[in-house]
Amino acid sequence: MHERLEALGEAARLRIVRLLTERPLSVGVIAERAGLRQPQATKHLQRLERAGLVVSRRSANRRVYALEPEPLRELAALLTGLADTAEAHRCDRETFEAYFAAVEAETRAADRARWADERTFVFDRVLRASRATVWSHLTEPDLLARWWAPNDLTVTEVALEPRPGGRAVLAYRDAADTSGVDGTVGRAEGVVDEVAERERIVLRLSPLLPDGGTAFTGHYEFTLSDTEGGTGLGVRLRITDSAVASAEFVAGIEIGWNQSLDKLTAAVTGGASPRQDREEEPS
Repeated sequence: MHERLEALGEAARLRIVRLLTERPLSVGVIAERAGLRQPQATKHLQRLERAGLVVSRRSANRRVYALEPEPLRELAALLTGLADTAEAHRCDRETFEAYFAAVEAETRAADRARWADERTFVFDRVLRASRATVWSHLTEPDLLARWWAPNDLTVTEVALEPRPGGRAVLAYRDAADTSGVDGTVGRAEGVVDEVAERERIVLRLSPLLPDGGTAFTGHYEFTLSDTEGGTGLGVRLRITDSAVASAEFVAGIEIGWNQSLDKLTAAVTGGASPRQDREEEPS
């Protein structure tokens, strides 16, 4: 299969294949119609024949080539399968495009220090689970690791210690990097400021730039409340101390937190929950 794809990957050979879809042709006619010298045409035809895409027969002083349709059908089935798989994962591709569109927009806006200061994001979920269960998923490392990262990342280190002065740490790698060859691709560090058990956690968490500097300081407030059918979870993020180089981090906030909270919803309830997300403009 690989040899067939390589054979068709050259423009002149693809032109020859298109010519042969009409009828078997001699080398001379193929060379003339494809705009090639005859030795070039012969070389290309031999490559196509080795790949099983054409067959040749000697007729008097001519060699005539005919196209084999079955290998093309096999290639078509392969490519159709790839396209169908990509279509089934269109949501991932759309998220990819949306993120990089956001990166471009935020990069244009990041023209000075503190450019994103006071930007505020708010996310709400209704979780069909008790406050105790939701609180555990906010504070226990093993449970935090199940949800506190977007879909394309895997948590490698996490802590959210529910006490004033407690550590807040989140590190992750690419989810596709199962061997860890790329190492940690992101890390954020901070401290817990306030805690009211099963009601509220306030913390500061700063993503780190590749040079070790701080991208921004994120001021987070997690609130839990009783709602009909479960627990209401609110997450509020306010940005301060934003560096010019923080554009990629800021661009990923909305997509990343929506995906993370969707994973949290699945972790505590086993299914989807109503969602109301919004970004608040600074007043």
